[in-house]
Amino acid sequence: MTLPRLTVIGSVNLDLVAHCPKLPEPGETVLGGDFAISPGGKGGNQALAARLLGADVDFIACIGADDHGAAATRLLREAGVCLDHCRVSSAHPTGVALIAVSEDGENQIVVAPGANSALTADDVPAQIATALIGQLEIPLPALTAAVERCTGFRVLNLAPARDVPDALLAQADLLIVNETEAAFYGQDRLLAFNNRVALTLGREGAVLFHRGREVARARPPQVEVVETVGAGDAFVAALTIGLMEDMGDQRALEFACAAGALATTRPGAQTGLPGRGAVFSLMQETS
Repeated sequence: MTLPRLTVIGSVNLDLVAHCPKLPEPGETVLGGDFAISPGGKGGNQALAARLLGADVDFIACIGADDHGAAATRLLREAGVCLDHCRVSSAHPTGVALIAVSEDGENQIVVAPGANSALTADDVPAQIATALIGQLEIPLPALTAAVERCTGFRVLNLAPARDVPDALLAQADLLIVNETEAAFYGQDRLLAFNNRVALTLGREGAVLFHRGREVARARPPQVEVVETVGAGDAFVAALTIGLMEDMGDQRALEFACAAGALATTRPGAQTGLPGRGAVFSLMQETS
């Protein structure tokens, strides 16, 4: 089978993860347990997820000229993600995410973007002839340039929620949001562009709309959750690949829900990402 080819533009971070009995309330200090350092960033996560799920992936990003940058891109390099358009900046440190993970797998995240904020339209190739996945952890001019220069299937994961012009939303073939993000943008606004919109609902699964009409709904297989970091990114990559491969709306959404669920069964935003075979096996076991 010919592998689908796609380009991801987005953030690269080094994740500093502390596990704790519960997430702290404002002003509260919680004594934690295990601590780990691992690669992350929504862009890096989605690029690696897409590669593990069977795509050839080009990645557009910016990292610092520091040890964190090498560590943050290690798994991408090992998996064979093309980093020819990943610029190294001597003026900015690599982005860092501070993540607290509770015993039930929920998380809180604070990101210091560093070099991610230095990504510009000049870092984007003049033409992107593949499908494209982008998120909102990078400057909008760089993301807008990528969307405008892409001639393939264009996917925007509108996370984290921030002000985005309608002109950018209108160019996307697929918008992906969670419940918090959907509330920020407004469902009527998201559905107004006659493109596909995927709404993720956590443990309740996801819904896919097309031209304002619900076309698919799926629940994730039941799994033992370790942590939820990276699950949304696995979902984004899987749904994109499923639609690119013409699985059909329902099958593609089920594939994405299974990938997201499987990503919660192991720790780490990238170390927990599943391979294509494992996702299909889980779908078969739980069908």
